[in-house]
Amino acid sequence: MRIGLLGTGNVARALAHGWSTAGHDVLLGSRQPKDRTDLSLPVAGLKETAAHAEALVNATPGDVSVELLRSIGASALAGTLLIDVGVGLSDDFTELSHPNSSLGEQIQEAFPLTPVVKTLCTMDSTVMTAPDGLDGPSTVFLSGDNAEAKQTTGRLLTDLGWPPSSQLDIGGITTARGQEHFALLFMGIAGGLGNHTFNINVVTRPSA
Repeated sequence: MRIGLLGTGNVARALAHGWSTAGHDVLLGSRQPKDRTDLSLPVAGLKETAAHAEALVNATPGDVSVELLRSIGASALAGTLLIDVGVGLSDDFTELSHPNSSLGEQIQEAFPLTPVVKTLCTMDSTVMTAPDGLDGPSTVFLSGDNAEAKQTTGRLLTDLGWPPSSQLDIGGITTARGQEHFALLFMGIAGGLGNHTFNINVVTRPSA
């Protein structure tokens, strides 16, 4: 697929490398693409990246994501799968910028013709593309209102190394709140462990 990634930070670069290795055509989107010639990946402007994409990934800071997407325009985003991996956190990582909602919901509300799927925001970029590097299986969550969009996202997750058995569809886009609000617990766990390379696994009782 043609995958456009909005952002040029650690998350966007990790996902771009992962999907490029899997054979996808990736393009990073930046507000100032001429200043990002240091990357070993193709970079373009935001609107060009959105036009390129069959699937568009929001990997921008959550407190500016909606504004950035509006600068691209609703008509340019209509009908394009938007995979949202962003979380809005304060500079000291102690407060959410969407405490009574979620970025995923706000994007879906602002762009009703764009199917939004929330995923990958419960882990560090080091785990997103290397889940098999952990000491055992773990879980990646999907939230969204469009079943086809979630199926496509699931296939892209598989290309990053997440087998279907590790993917958990937790419901509509409102469930993105749980994914994003986990960020506060994530920071606590990271502090306790002394590193960010970990993930959680949903464990159930054995079948009768």
